[in-house]
Amino acid sequence: MVIQEIQEFSEIRTKARAYFCYLLSRTLPNKTKDVSLTSIQTAIKKLKKNLTQYEAIYVLDSKGEQITKNTSNNLKFKDKGFGKNRLDRAYYYRAVREKRCILTNPYPSLLGNTMVVTVSSPIYNEKNELKFIVCVDISLEHVLQMVHPSSVDSWFGKASKFAYAAFSVALLLIAVLLFAKSIQGFLGHGLNINNIDIKEMFEATILLTLSLAIFDLVKAIFEEEVLGHHKKQATDDIHKTMVRFLGSIIIALAIESLMLVFKFAMIDPSKLINAVYIIGALSMLLISLSIYLKSIKTK
Repeated sequence: MVIQEIQEFSEIRTKARAYFCYLLSRTLPNKTKDVSLTSIQTAIKKLKKNLTQYEAIYVLDSKGEQITKNTSNNLKFKDKGFGKNRLDRAYYYRAVREKRCILTNPYPSLLGNTMVVTVSSPIYNEKNELKFIVCVDISLEHVLQMVHPSSVDSWFGKASKFAYAAFSVALLLIAVLLFAKSIQGFLGHGLNINNIDIKEMFEATILLTLSLAIFDLVKAIFEEEVLGHHKKQATDDIHKTMVRFLGSIIIALAIESLMLVFKFAMIDPSKLINAVYIIGALSMLLISLSIYLKSIKTK
């Protein structure tokens, strides 16, 4: 689910930065005469009360060297990192360059197998000289839970994924049953051509077409809503799935109307008007699909 989480993060990035930078600004001293490592560490204790979900909190000096051990509730991160140089890290050089609190892109944690982001805030003295940079590592999962509660990792998001998975399985079973029924229609009379019933061939073709349409729909739902591979990333894929689905339905209706024309022409010509109604509805569906295709091309 990392791809989907990163995509969701990109959508709430501005909101996340505003939220976390606000928390840091409430507790950290800045541009004051008494800026010291001791005052920073005191402020970090207050910050921990407001920010309960974090991987590690640490302080860098103006040259990018980590001058405190990691403060963390996770044993993998706790008391690590002291003395390491972070000059090449985005949370250092971006904070120095932009001279403000920044939020990095998600990146793999060096100490854990999770994706994390780092909030870093530069601390200046009254002469506007850079003294420290306070950094807070937060897992991507926790960022989404705190800033975007309706994300895929929330309770509702997980329940939705389960529901979509259940619907996908049910629809897949229907597609398999339709496919099996159509094959039975093809092969029910063996390979003897003389025994083939044209009506049954038409019906089997309709079942195959519907089976393909439902399978395409299952594929789109499962990939987008359960796996999150294409969700909110490629709108064209959603359009293509819809067009394929509607196209399959149109083909099935066209075959059905053709079969009714032949049937009523042979047994009861007075009922041909029913086939004409289906053909008229089919024409309206084709026109609607054409309008839809034109509308998405102009976007």
